[in-house]
Amino acid sequence: MVDASNQNRPVLHVCVTCRQGRPFEERPIPGQVFYDKLEEYAAEKDFDLQPVKCFASCARGCVVGVSMPQKWTLLLGHLGLHNLQDFLTYLELYRTSKTGMVMPSKRPQSLSEMVLSRLPMTFSNSQDIL
Repeated sequence: MVDASNQNRPVLHVCVTCRQGRPFEERPIPGQVFYDKLEEYAAEKDFDLQPVKCFASCARGCVVGVSMPQKWTLLLGHLGLHNLQDFLTYLELYRTSKTGMVMPSKRPQSLSEMVLSRLPMTFSNSQDIL
């Protein structure tokens, strides 16, 4: 879960209902499996987890939103146990980047085209958006 006392950690918003196109009745649910596996790495890799019930990107599951203060929030799709280690590598690149943008050429190959969207960073009233 999210630790509000440490805002220098990425927060991963993980869709726990993502089924990766599988039938509704099929268990286990891939999104929940991915969340559970990420939970094993949260302390070691220094990130917080927040479950989400749906990102409305069902054809692109598993889907994870990655956010940090003063950085772009990115929505990544087509994630799973098959590219978990690459995702953890990507997460470190995101954390150390100035704005949260990690160019496709810098991402692990399996994640080169996994960014589905990006949302603007939040600004206080005293900051200029441009």
